[in-house]
Amino acid sequence: MLRFLATLPPLKLWAIFLAENLFVTTLALLFGWLILKLSNKPIKRASRNEILVCMLTNAINTAITYAGYWLFKHNYITLTFQLKWYTLLDFLLLFMLMDLAMFIFHYFIHHSVIYKAIHKFHHHYADPIPIDLFVLHPVETIGFGSLWLIILALYSFNFYAVLIYLTVNVFFGIMGHLGIEPVPASVRKMAPFKYLGTPSFHHRHHLEIDFNFGFYTNIWDRLFKTYKP
Repeated sequence: MLRFLATLPPLKLWAIFLAENLFVTTLALLFGWLILKLSNKPIKRASRNEILVCMLTNAINTAITYAGYWLFKHNYITLTFQLKWYTLLDFLLLFMLMDLAMFIFHYFIHHSVIYKAIHKFHHHYADPIPIDLFVLHPVETIGFGSLWLIILALYSFNFYAVLIYLTVNVFFGIMGHLGIEPVPASVRKMAPFKYLGTPSFHHRHHLEIDFNFGFYTNIWDRLFKTYKP
C-alpha cells in the first residue's frame, strides 16, 4: 500500500487521505449512534455549527495525515512492518505515551490564557454527543496532531501497533462523547477498568473543567490529584 502511495501525485494523495478521514469519522459516528440507540437515549441532532467544525477538523486531520506520510517518506518517521510479539508492547508504549502527552497538553490548555481563546470552544458542549469528538478549535486540532507526529518520530513503532492505537483512540473518543455511561458500575470498579477513561470520567470533565484531564486512563489524574469519579 505504501509503495502504491509513493507513485501518486500530491493531489491524489490528499484525496485519498481525505477519504480515509471521512470514512473513519463516518464509522465513528455510526458506532456512537448505535450505542445511543441501543441505550434508548433520545439522540440529539447535531447543529449546523457542529457539522461545519467537524468538516474543518477532517480537513486539518487530512493535512496532518499528509504531513505524517511526508515525514515517513523522508525517514523522519520510521516504522517496522513485521507482525511480531512486540507489536502489543509497541501499542502499549504508544498508548501510554500519547495518554501522558495529551494529559499534559490538556492540563496546560486549561491553566493558561489558551483556554478562553481556544479550548473553551470545545467545552461549549457540556452535554456532548458523538460528533463533538470532532468539534475542536482548529489550533487545538493542529496541536494534538503535532503531538502525534512528534511521538511517532521519537521511536520506530510497529506499523500494526499504530493501526491498533488509532482504532482504540477513536473508540475512546466516541465513548467519551456519548453523554451516557454504558459500562455498568460493577465493571468500572474492577481492575483494570477502574483505571481507564470511561465515558462518565470524560463527561465529568465536560461538567467540571478542573478535573479529569486524562483521555485513555485516569492514572495521571490520580497521580496529580485532579481525579474526580
